[in-house]
Amino acid sequence: MTHINSDYSKLTESYLFYETKLRAERFEAAHPERRLLRLGIGDVTLPLAPVVIEALHKAVDEQARQESFHGYMPELGMGFMKQAAAANYARRGVTVDPEEVFVCYGIGDDLGAIGGLFARENRVAVVEPAYPAYADTNIMSGRTIVPIPGTEENGFLPLPSPELEAELVYLCSPNNPTGAAYSKAQLQRWVDWANEQQAVIIFDAAYEAFITDPDVPHSIYELPGARECAIEMFSLSKSAGFTGTRLGYTVVPKALIREGRSLQQMWVRNRSTCTNGVSYLLQRAGEAALTEEGLRQSRANLGVYQKNAELLTAALDRCGVRYFGGQNAPYLWLRCPEGMDSWAFFDDLMERAGVVGTPGVGFGACGEGWFRFSCFSTPAVTAEAAERLIAYFA
Repeated sequence: MTHINSDYSKLTESYLFYETKLRAERFEAAHPERRLLRLGIGDVTLPLAPVVIEALHKAVDEQARQESFHGYMPELGMGFMKQAAAANYARRGVTVDPEEVFVCYGIGDDLGAIGGLFARENRVAVVEPAYPAYADTNIMSGRTIVPIPGTEENGFLPLPSPELEAELVYLCSPNNPTGAAYSKAQLQRWVDWANEQQAVIIFDAAYEAFITDPDVPHSIYELPGARECAIEMFSLSKSAGFTGTRLGYTVVPKALIREGRSLQQMWVRNRSTCTNGVSYLLQRAGEAALTEEGLRQSRANLGVYQKNAELLTAALDRCGVRYFGGQNAPYLWLRCPEGMDSWAFFDDLMERAGVVGTPGVGFGACGEGWFRFSCFSTPAVTAEAAERLIAYFA
């Protein structure tokens, strides 16, 4: 008889964003005359930068000619894409060897695979509220999750304590869902702790392009000692609008050694076994997105999303609603009305205002009583949602 992975029974019954989608669809089916405004899933709405589209067209044309056709890609990424990623770090004064860059189809894929480097008995600390995949991918692998609660009192930026016992730590800064961002001094606390404990940090830098505070690091490798303890994941999904195009990369430094083994070499072995490389077309698009012109064009779109955040924060300020985020990140994290849990607020807001967000409890138990709005919708939808929120909280 085949034995299944019993650890799946430890997962919640339904994935957060799947459940919110189902509830919204049921509401629309029951109320076809109502128009829902969706500020839930963090999916971009603006088109790719022109320089990226140009690169995609050029790559497609290359595939039509024998002399420029490309088949299988190198499993670890094309040299030009790895160089583009290293150059992007260099703009901020961070040295990354292209051999430390591993190109992937976005962070989600590597989040699910990176655990293969670590033994099942490792305890996994997750700073919550957090993107659900951090915990779920490790639960599927049988690891014990150690939640580190982010609260209003600590600004949703908890720091390591002497009592913390974990071998792996997941950090996202700026954070999804709270929008909170660690300062250099705060993040240094985590780096120092990890080196003292010989732990490994998995650092999600998906939202670094939204940082405006000069005291918030864009990469964990800006900090002394980080190359000895941290793996960094970077996505072009939000920074360059690649949610439907799918591209990112993971950096595993050569200096990251545990139990006498190079994690960079282990990841080379993992990726060369488990992948067939990322599409040539997408890597050319990513290379273009990371040029000076590509970054400049993408920043124009980021400015639109930042203005969306200003519209929503102004509405919440007017209503006296307590919230975090809206600066350094494309999310707002607000307190639910008194007496409501986050799913009750989800249903009530959808019913009375026709606005869809994301219940905080889906990001961990300490997210209960809180709620997330995404700033990635169009300006017109965001402006209408702001007016509806003002009416709702009046």
